Amino acid sequence: MTASGVCDVTWRCTGLRWPGDAPELGWRSGPDRRASVLAYGSGLGFRAVGGRTCIGARENDCPLGATVPGRGTGARCPECARLDRAHSVAADTVADDPRTYRVYLAWFGPGMVKVGITAEERGAARLREQGAVVFSWLGRGPLMAARRTEEVLRAALGVPDRIPYARKRAVRGVLPEAGERGAELADLYGRAAALEGRGWPESLERLPYGAVDHAGPFGLGNLEAGGAVAAVRELVAGGVVTGRLVAAAGPDLHLVTGDSGAVVVLDTRLMTGWELVRAGGGGRGGTHGGDGTDGAGDRFPGVSVPVDVLGRGGVQDGLF
Repeated sequence: MTASGVCDVTWRCTGLRWPGDAPELGWRSGPDRRASVLAYGSGLGFRAVGGRTCIGARENDCPLGATVPGRGTGARCPECARLDRAHSVAADTVADDPRTYRVYLAWFGPGMVKVGITAEERGAARLREQGAVVFSWLGRGPLMAARRTEEVLRAALGVPDRIPYARKRAVRGVLPEAGERGAELADLYGRAAALEGRGWPESLERLPYGAVDHAGPFGLGNLEAGGAVAAVRELVAGGVVTGRLVAAAGPDLHLVTGDSGAVVVLDTRLMTGWELVRAGGGGRGGTHGGDGTDGAGDRFPGVSVPVDVLGRGGVQDGLF
């Protein structure tokens, strides 16, 4: 599949994972699993084969082998999406989970902070999966106490629990220096901690402030000022993506294409459900046409799938 990892034709991509500080692409073939560890500075290239199929629910194959659209990031058919959501903590459908949960505060860029929860056993994996540049734990306790704390912060401080990926991507190439990145988060932690005794659940133990910066593990220092200039819109059968991996954050891979140094961002959620093989010589013909790609064919050699050229501030002209 890549210059640094191998994917046989029978394996389908399950997306990007962050079990530690290095990103890994996951693969599945029936009950078998494998992972390709990615390294910054190395080449990455693949060609999409056949069509995109549903990845199933709860680690089980889709019983229908359903085809799913190329532009969706969920890669599940309606039935598998329903089954997966039925067991999702994020969807508030699991109220009796006995595990300990942690409440976190995450910073993605100036003016972009959020509150969230994750199972304590997962450590900071959830934060890396979301592309949090800096984060700090706030508290730990039972699931419902963690959920209640989320609600208190949203209501009292106006802190959201979601930030669109497009906004996160837009600022990765223009982030402030390390010393400045934690200031907004520290202020939010202080305001959140001041809510103890005013709606803060007694069963939630407050944890001390401690900023963790992911700019290094994400490779954000490798991005030129301004960051990505284009984003892959979808994969297509026979389409090729090749480049040099310079950074990764959340589900996104940042690839330098050709000699111009132009960075194209690839949301690996678009790779899920595809059978991917090593790129041959088929990626040298520029990009497919389509909305947002006018005149872009010669700018991104090695990319022959639809892309959206990013406008001012890194915002895409079209939908992902």
